[in-house]
Amino acid sequence: MAWVVVFFLGAVTGSFLNVCIFRIPKGESIIRPRSHCLLCQNPIRWHDNIPLFSFFFLKGRCRWCRAKISRQYPVIEGLTALFFLLYYGCYGLSVKGVVTLGLTLALLVMSVIDWRHQILPDGITLPGIAVGFIVSGCWPGLQGELSPLQGLKASFFGILLGGGLLYAAGTLAEKILKKEAMGGGDVKLLAMIGAFTGWAGVWWTLFVSSLAGSIVGIYLRLRTGQEKIPFGPYLALGAFTYIWFGGRVIGWYVQSMGF
Repeated sequence: MAWVVVFFLGAVTGSFLNVCIFRIPKGESIIRPRSHCLLCQNPIRWHDNIPLFSFFFLKGRCRWCRAKISRQYPVIEGLTALFFLLYYGCYGLSVKGVVTLGLTLALLVMSVIDWRHQILPDGITLPGIAVGFIVSGCWPGLQGELSPLQGLKASFFGILLGGGLLYAAGTLAEKILKKEAMGGGDVKLLAMIGAFTGWAGVWWTLFVSSLAGSIVGIYLRLRTGQEKIPFGPYLALGAFTYIWFGGRVIGWYVQSMGF
């Protein structure tokens, strides 16, 4: 029964994340007005707003104007529900599970927004930096530390390294290419990731995101001629892999090298 409840809570949270994804880039409130059709503006009744179920029951169309409903709705709801099950199954209701799940969901929202609009909202990254720093002080175990001061120190250096590295790389690339190479949103996103993961998470995230972004970028350049791709989703991918196994890989490497 607990698994069913967790899945349902995840799907409901995913419904809210969809609201954030659609409204934040427009500068709209995520609270009011209530959910409505983006085309005819009619309010969506509660029984037409049940996560996952309503989309398939309505066959992907608005009850009033029959406009198509974006498939993003069930995809984000289903993916969020799976994340809830994954973190609950591995960490239970622990602090680590709640914090890393929150970080994962924030990364999911920003990835979709960046992919659709090529922006990373300050309304998520800046509060995220603050939350990561505060949580590291209240629960230093997030950084693998024992004392609050050590936790804050690790988070601070993660913020400094994350923002500084990407800013320096972007500035250097801009001078070489004579055009903008890295957006300010990417810098703040990596700083936010560093606030939660520390310096090791920053290095891992930058390596994985650069590798994945380069592979996809080269493919798109050869296939479609597209030169510019949003980097946020790749940073999110790097952070997500660090949460699950990056820290262990780095620990194994450091130990095997005798550092």
